[in-house]
Formats: sequence, C-alpha cells, structure tokens
Amino acid sequence: MTALRFHRVGLALTACATLFAALILPAYGAAPAPAKPASQAAATVSYHKVDVDGVKVFYREAGPKNAPAILLLHGFPTSSHMFRELIPKLSDRYRVIAPDFPGYGQSDQPPMDRYTYSFDNLAATIDKFTTKVGLTRYAMYVMDYGAPIGYRLAAAHPERISAIVVQNGNAYDEGLDNPFWVPAKAYWKDKSEANAAKLRPLFEFDATRWQYSEGYRDPAGHVSPDSAVIDQAYMDRPGNKAIQLEMFYSYGTNPPLYPGWQAYFRKHQPPMLIVWGKNDKIFPAEGAAPYLRDLPKAELHLFDTGHFALEEDGEQIARLMRDFLGRQVTR
Repeated sequence: MTALRFHRVGLALTACATLFAALILPAYGAAPAPAKPASQAAATVSYHKVDVDGVKVFYREAGPKNAPAILLLHGFPTSSHMFRELIPKLSDRYRVIAPDFPGYGQSDQPPMDRYTYSFDNLAATIDKFTTKVGLTRYAMYVMDYGAPIGYRLAAAHPERISAIVVQNGNAYDEGLDNPFWVPAKAYWKDKSEANAAKLRPLFEFDATRWQYSEGYRDPAGHVSPDSAVIDQAYMDRPGNKAIQLEMFYSYGTNPPLYPGWQAYFRKHQPPMLIVWGKNDKIFPAEGAAPYLRDLPKAELHLFDTGHFALEEDGEQIARLMRDFLGRQVTR
C-alpha cells in the first residue's frame, strides 16, 4: 500500500509539473518556443533597402535564397504593401521580392531636379535593383504601373524571364479606350496647366478610396480600409503629387512601345497567367483578352472584382499562381 501511495503521488506531481510547464512558464519566458516548421520560416517577410545610383530602394523579401525567384511590381498609387498577403502564400516555394519604386512607399523620393520620374528611368532603376539583389532569372507579377516597367525589363532581357503573371496591367490599345484615360491623353498631347488641373483630383483621397471601392463585390467586408489610407499618406508627402503628375505624363510613352512588347511576346512566348479584376474602370477587361492574340497558350481568369484584385480575391489568385508557377518555373 505504501508503494502504491508513493506511485500515485509521483504521478500527481508529474502531472502538476507538466501543467505548470505548459501554462505558467511561458508567461515568464522560461519555456523556449517550439521551432517553426520550414513552411512557416519561409513565410517570414524581411525588409531591406539597397542603394541604386544613390537612391535607396526599399523591398520586402521572403523565401529560400536558392529557390526560383518571383519579382512583384506594384501599381499606382500603391507600393509593395499591396503584396503583403500574397508574399507569404508563395514564399515556401519561391524567393519572393517586392520593391517600392522611387517616389513610392518606403523607397527614397529624390526631388524632381535630381531624379527623372519616367517609366524609362524607373525601369532602369528596377533593372539595376534586380542585379543588386542577385536576380539572374525570375518570374514577374506585374500590375498597373508595374506592367510597363516589367515589360521594359522583359524586352531588354528576355533570357531572364521565366514566366509572367499580369493583373490589370496593359500592353494593348484596347485597354486604354475608356473614359478614365481621356484627360490623361489630353495631357500627353498638351502638357498645359489646364490639362494638368483635370488630373490633380486623382491624387486626392476621394480618388484613392474610389480605386479600393469601385467594382468590388463587397468593399466594406473584403477590402482593407487601411490600403487607401496608406497610399494617400505617401501621396500627401511634400512634392509627391508633382511626381505623380509627371508619371501620368510619362505614361504617354508606353502605348508607342506596345508593338515592341507584343513582338517580344510572339517571339519568346513567355508562359503567362492573366488574372484580372473585370470591373476595373482604369484597366477594364478589354485589355486582358488581347494578350491571347500573341500568347495563345496564356491562361486567362477574370474575377468579379475591381482594380486591386488581390484585396478581394487574393486567396484564389495565389492558388492559381502556385499551380501555374509549379508547372512553368523550375530551379
């Protein structure tokens, strides 16, 4: 009986010790946290800046250094913040890098007399950025402004591009034949103050909020309200709205390059996944289908959402990307 009593006491003490270790010690930091699974460790996003010709370019990075690379190129008026939820969904398999263009997000905003804000120059900066961070071959996700920047890179270095995911980013005239572009086209033809005045409201909060509300199924329930506020905060920095106006003017340099980009598509046939918010009033669905003329094997998916499709359909787009890249991209 004495031995049995001691055995029962020992079991009780062991149970108490186990409970204490599980419930009490973690509160005081005495118990080490369990190691993260490899998939979780890969999803950890880190933040960096790299100097490119005197401009510090901010970027988000996640995933193994030796994995196939994906370069994420953001649109207007946002930054790499638009990819905040997509990056962890890809980084268990891929090295994912998302920079902010100069004048956007956390990258430097050099004054206009010291940096040329044009699509040619932003593309040149991002081209040098890819070399700085060691991207010799990579897939691209291009959206809005990211498309003409990314297509400049692809046309200049076709051997570096393993695949392209395009989301509401234009390379065909059909995508610019809508009311949004009427004042911009007038400004391209006549860079006058009268025409500039018609564009300046696009840099104010009502227009930014419109980009995150127009055409979505449930913007109040599915679209983070932080996104518009963050984008507007960056545009409200001194000097930034003049930069945005200059970039709208520079957008007029993109359509003349469309035939060259289309020739690149036809010649090199890069694997392409098209994921498009079909209710976008800036880059409507009419701009998506023409890609199939030059890339008949491209995969086209239209989503019942607006301009920033990742906000509302990020989970489905990530699944499509994982399937597509898994079939098209190797080490």
